[in-house]
Amino acid sequence: MAQLHSLHVSVGILGISAGSLLLLVNNYASSPEKDFIPHTALGILLLIIAALLAYAGVRRSLSHAQLFSCLCLTVSALWCGSGLVYILAGQGVLKSTTELRFSLVPGLAAFTLALLLIGSVALLVKKAVLCLIAVCISLACAHQIAGLSAAGFGQSATAANYLLVCLVGVYFGFGRLLSIISHGKVEPPGTGLKIKAELKIEQNQGCGDAVSVGLVMNLLSASVLACPLLGVVPQLFVGHVPWLWTAGVFQLGMCVLFYRAMDTLAATFYGFMAVLKFAEGYSALLSLYSVEPFSPVPFPVVFSVLFSILALFSCQKSLLEGLYQLFFAAYCIAIAAQPRGFFQGGTQGVQVAIFVVSAGMLLITTFNMVSSKMIPTGQGYFKAVVTRTRGLTLRAHDKELHAPHLGYSKYADAEVLGHACSVLAAFAVTATVGDRNPLSVLVLPWVVVAGGALQLLCGSVAFSRGKTFESTVFILYGVMWTVWGLTRYGGLYGETRGFNVAVGIISFMLFNCLVTVAALFLNVAWFAYALTFQLILISFLLDAVGALPYGYDIGVTIIFGLVSFYCFLAHIFNSTFQSPQIPLGKPLIKLNGVGGGADICPHLPARKASSVHHIADIMKNGGICGMPTDTVYVLVAACNRPEAVVKAYKVKKQAQDRPMSLWISSIKQLEPVRHLLSPLLLDFMEAAWPSSISMVIPRGPWMDTFGLGEAAKHIGTPQSIAIRNPDCSVATHLINLVGPIAVTSANPTGEADTTHHNQVYAKLGDKVDGVLCDGPSPENIASTVVDCTKIETGHIGFFRVGLIPKSKVLQIFEEVQKRHRQGQTNPGFEFDLPDTQTDLGLGEDNTAESGRGSANSTPHSNDSPEQSAVLRNE
Repeated sequence: MAQLHSLHVSVGILGISAGSLLLLVNNYASSPEKDFIPHTALGILLLIIAALLAYAGVRRSLSHAQLFSCLCLTVSALWCGSGLVYILAGQGVLKSTTELRFSLVPGLAAFTLALLLIGSVALLVKKAVLCLIAVCISLACAHQIAGLSAAGFGQSATAANYLLVCLVGVYFGFGRLLSIISHGKVEPPGTGLKIKAELKIEQNQGCGDAVSVGLVMNLLSASVLACPLLGVVPQLFVGHVPWLWTAGVFQLGMCVLFYRAMDTLAATFYGFMAVLKFAEGYSALLSLYSVEPFSPVPFPVVFSVLFSILALFSCQKSLLEGLYQLFFAAYCIAIAAQPRGFFQGGTQGVQVAIFVVSAGMLLITTFNMVSSKMIPTGQGYFKAVVTRTRGLTLRAHDKELHAPHLGYSKYADAEVLGHACSVLAAFAVTATVGDRNPLSVLVLPWVVVAGGALQLLCGSVAFSRGKTFESTVFILYGVMWTVWGLTRYGGLYGETRGFNVAVGIISFMLFNCLVTVAALFLNVAWFAYALTFQLILISFLLDAVGALPYGYDIGVTIIFGLVSFYCFLAHIFNSTFQSPQIPLGKPLIKLNGVGGGADICPHLPARKASSVHHIADIMKNGGICGMPTDTVYVLVAACNRPEAVVKAYKVKKQAQDRPMSLWISSIKQLEPVRHLLSPLLLDFMEAAWPSSISMVIPRGPWMDTFGLGEAAKHIGTPQSIAIRNPDCSVATHLINLVGPIAVTSANPTGEADTTHHNQVYAKLGDKVDGVLCDGPSPENIASTVVDCTKIETGHIGFFRVGLIPKSKVLQIFEEVQKRHRQGQTNPGFEFDLPDTQTDLGLGEDNTAESGRGSANSTPHSNDSPEQSAVLRNE
């Protein structure tokens, strides 16, 4: 793992060095009359290097090397935006050097300040290499601005700064190589990776690098929009699109990183920011077609309300963050107040304020991210106010708040952003086009980006968490908003209205009917959400066939928007407060097992020792529980609670030929009965366990010591039982607390094995008293069942070959036999062999010496039919 981390750091540093070398050569060799590297080629090379840096930055972000990650992602965004601008120039979209200058200057100005701030923080925390890289690239951007303003001026200075970056990169790369060769004995200053103490500081700061990069993107878009107001560039135009859309793409990336970091509020905020960046870029793109955008009122007003609510709840993280988000609420109001939106002075004036505030936030956030000393940001004020307010109880924000539902990946819940996007898309389509060009009405980015792209992202996150219904809804509605938005506001609707469109809408309606029926089993809110969207689809259908009543589409869209707003408010409120809760309603139709059973029996994360203790207490009190193992999930009961064993047997509804098995946590739990078991069997157990090997052994009076009583008849058959010591830390810890347990597979007879904790309740209903949750099973293959009933003859057989291969089992047995032939028996289990066999109920014909015979790979022909039953149970 350390080598992998070192590789990602090296990739990042070498990527920065490669990009710097490219720009160094271009600046030294270019003249005011001719560029050394054609613009298109330069842009493509910068994009490739930017992608490499983004990869290194994200990988190091997941490893908590946050300052390095922040630097990599910031430089990646710089070269991504620059590369796209150069490609536009190379392809003739930017027709002159002046347009190229107007395109580059706003972005370069933002990154000059951002990298200078990052370099200053690196200097304060004594990160010399990162400081030099950040400051040199910042100075290079500043000199490039000067060179663009005056032909031929500053090119040499720009190249000199990139030369310093290359030298630092070579020094770091050489230092890492020297450290690897010398196994860490020789390590030049500044080339060492993060020590554990520093790593611990950064791990405590959360996903700070994503916050910093998100703030840099806000700084970038604010610079682009503020420059026309300040007279730096004449107006917003197509050359600014690369910077704005680069910011939008990176904001989406930060949104995903925050979902990975279990921070729903920050993910929602940066999702909102991505919507704004794409809308700003879309407005700038319209200048290419000489179209002046028109901004309708409803959408920005609703957006400002969503921003205000998000800012209020974000105060629980820090007061400064909540106040910062209010600037964007003001920004949305400014957009709504002026018809030309992003092109007018009021909107751009708010962006000047956002530029200044974002710079301050970037400095504070980056410093707090890497320093043990913190700049106060107002943490704790929200909690103090809530504590003093009667009736409000703040929810503890740990990762278990988003514990996996059917979780295959660890993400936070995406419902807040998903419902907010539905609100935005719904109120956006209430805007009417009239006689204007549909492209000029600023609706397309709101519907396609907010309702489409972000809904698809939320659906993907929900799918990764295993929330099948939510993912289906968000993906289906995201596709619908995208298709409808492009059709209606992309200039195509007038030509395509008719039967073809109606057929497509009907197919969506049929899918949504299934969603609406499924919502009946979830809660009232989801049912209302799906039903009102069906009304919108009906309005689309009526419009397509030319039979839409006046005002119907506006009315149902507003109703759907209000339902979506209620769901947004409920999810953000309920995830913040333990009580009271905004009701989402109960399922209109209830079926056994639907909903996971978390409200009926405890579903506890298996990673926590406290959860195992809780389940152990339930079992000690006679409860039966679902438990993960080294194979599939099983249903367990404590052997010393016979009534629980009987209950587990009846819950499974199994036939008489499906006996339960006995599990122990270690061979030490057989200590009280060791004199009743043969040395060869015990040594074989000791050599083979813990593992996914079940051993079928003769039953005898030794079972009475476990307190099974009358329930013993449900363990094994009259002749034998299956016993196992699982290779699973959770299972062995639980058995240590409870004692030997009776085990059966956690599924009714005849059904498939249970491979996820949510299936335990879904299959067995509310008769199960608790579930230890550990996500999907590590294996979908059951244990290997070995016949040890005639082990004293030197033979073992196989009822079932499962996870452990037959050859492995035979190899273990041969080694144990070999030790016994050499007289190396376990001294703790020496006793009179004939007496033991009498106790086990074996006939006189089975008193052969343990060393005689060879391992047999098939069951014995004289086994009873009941013994074969163990191959179907754990």
